[in-house]
Amino acid sequence: QVQLVDCGGGLVQAGGSLRLSCAASGLIFSSHRMGWFRQAPGKEREFVASITWRDGITYYADSVKGRFTISRDNAKNTVFLQMNSLKPEDTAVYYCAARRSLIFSRSSADYSDWGQGTQVTVST
Repeated sequence: QVQLVDCGGGLVQAGGSLRLSCAASGLIFSSHRMGWFRQAPGKEREFVASITWRDGITYYADSVKGRFTISRDNAKNTVFLQMNSLKPEDTAVYYCAARRSLIFSRSSADYSDWGQGTQVTVST
């Protein structure tokens, strides 16, 4: 069974940085794609970034390109989301997710396993 534990959220001032991590177990590295999603109050859960375990192919939402970086450490079974130049509009609960497919998808419905979520709050 797949298990995801995400952490690293917190309170930061605008312009600051945070690094989220997702510890994963039960994944098939040859076929799984990992993703980060976020959900702000009153808004739909939205795609942030994704990466394949096998070759590190990445995709980003336009809203975070140039500011966020997704990466993975296969030896530690961990996926990271480095968030720089944070803005108040980045405030949300961030979720790590996994799906057994290498094909890119920005739809949360295509991801079968989820972390519990970690709160990121960016103040002005």
